[in-house]
Amino acid sequence: MISLVLIPLFCFYHFYKVDAFKVYGSLNFSVSNKGDFEKYKVEDLRKYKIFYFNGEKSQELRQLKELRVFAKDMIKKYDTINGAKIRFGSKTDYDTFISVINIMSEEKMPTWALFSDNLYALANPKPKPTKKHSFVCGTNAYSIERTLQMQEENRKEELRIFQISFLKQQWVIFLGYFGIVLINIFVLVKFNKNKNYNQK
Repeated sequence: MISLVLIPLFCFYHFYKVDAFKVYGSLNFSVSNKGDFEKYKVEDLRKYKIFYFNGEKSQELRQLKELRVFAKDMIKKYDTINGAKIRFGSKTDYDTFISVINIMSEEKMPTWALFSDNLYALANPKPKPTKKHSFVCGTNAYSIERTLQMQEENRKEELRIFQISFLKQQWVIFLGYFGIVLINIFVLVKFNKNKNYNQK
């Protein structure tokens, strides 16, 4: 019976040690080539506000907050005059670089490109109204409810895929545990039979 308690604890310890429960994510990222950068004259397209990151943590945290506010404001106002030019110095650490890319992703910056040690962020112009009349079946509440339902279904599907991949990676441990449980049950039954037989 002790092994029935200890083996699962060892298994969970092993899972945490090998980061079996860790969820990984990713960001889309591409680097511009010199030809395209010069062809579209990205450096001259906007009046850029410069954000310079060079390893000073307190200053970088402040600038990251400013960059987020500036990016949000550009997108909200459809600003086609201004842009953000983020310069990375030789002492910039990886966390700061990833934080800048996170801001671009989270704020849904429509156009941003990395060239050399600079990242350029540009907002799109305000879209022209279309003359097409769309027909929406249902109310706003129904649309919101349907969106939430789809998000929940996607979340469940992602969880199911994760669980299947997890079981495929760790099947030997589960099989071993199942075997130990069966052996314990068999030994307990046999021990009880022998005990009852000796008492008779």
